[in-house]
Amino acid sequence: MRSARRIGPLRTLAVALASVGAAVLVPAQATAATPEAPAVATEVSVSSVDLDGPAISTVQVTVTNSGPQRLRSLQVAFAGPKGWAVQPAVRSVDGSLAAGGSAEASFRIQVPEKRAGFVIRTFTATATYKGGDGRGTATGIRTERSGSPLANLAAAYNNVAVTDESATAPGDYDGEGNSFSAQKLAAVGLTPGAKVEALGAELTWPDVAPGTKDNVASSGQAVSLTGKGGRLVLLGSGVSSGAVGSASVHYTDGTSTTGTFGFPNWSFDPADAHGATLVKSTDGRNRPDGYGNATVEYRVFAHSIPLDRDRTVDFVVLPANANIHVFAMATAP
Repeated sequence: MRSARRIGPLRTLAVALASVGAAVLVPAQATAATPEAPAVATEVSVSSVDLDGPAISTVQVTVTNSGPQRLRSLQVAFAGPKGWAVQPAVRSVDGSLAAGGSAEASFRIQVPEKRAGFVIRTFTATATYKGGDGRGTATGIRTERSGSPLANLAAAYNNVAVTDESATAPGDYDGEGNSFSAQKLAAVGLTPGAKVEALGAELTWPDVAPGTKDNVASSGQAVSLTGKGGRLVLLGSGVSSGAVGSASVHYTDGTSTTGTFGFPNWSFDPADAHGATLVKSTDGRNRPDGYGNATVEYRVFAHSIPLDRDRTVDFVVLPANANIHVFAMATAP
């Protein structure tokens, strides 16, 4: 039978916070083992967090000694989202834990008022110790969410990238009133609803009329996507040379992975910048005063991030970089 040790009462929470939160359970994770370390690992788990703020919630962190040796000098650190007040930040456990034994550390966290919309919040507990599995440290992560992701990428459209050459005024792909020419895109096969093959995925070009919102200037939107595969393929381009960011893919079992990708500027950057692949190239662009820049190529690219092919995708959180513009995304084998 496992023995349990509870850390003593907590002091009053001292620091307040002004952010908000919410979130979905992710299994506890332990640090990677050295080649000499045994197969078992110290387990760290974080209890659910009451996010119905404003309130002060108590969070329990449980550390289980799954190693072959007695675990001693145990300290547990806990942190919530950036800016959230935690008391105390670190707790020490007296004595030691036999193999199979566990200890609980209590922390108090100040939860701000809930924010509207879809929100993911991450809570991390880190244990440091001697003995046990011999690794010296282990980490448990819990994420919780509130609200729902957007139904699809079209629900996130917030920018007009394509206009008709006879009506260029609505376009503002680059923040300067410029846009792709619908006529020039059609000449290379990019018509509303057209299928696009890229990096092993079949993507669909936005099925909307020119002059209407047709792409996402990426700013951390959470978008529902169902599928399985080895990678997530994104179709788009950048509006600067700094269109790079990290996207997180969340699976139906509550786990997640993260990958970084980038698009070259829609013109001028090398076509393989940031590791992207050129998909289509058009001549010229639409400006506020009509079609122009006919000798310059304006381009659409594909890039991808890896997926866990054994899990089913639930939703994707796009990078927090509005220089990245996304027209479509899909899974690929």
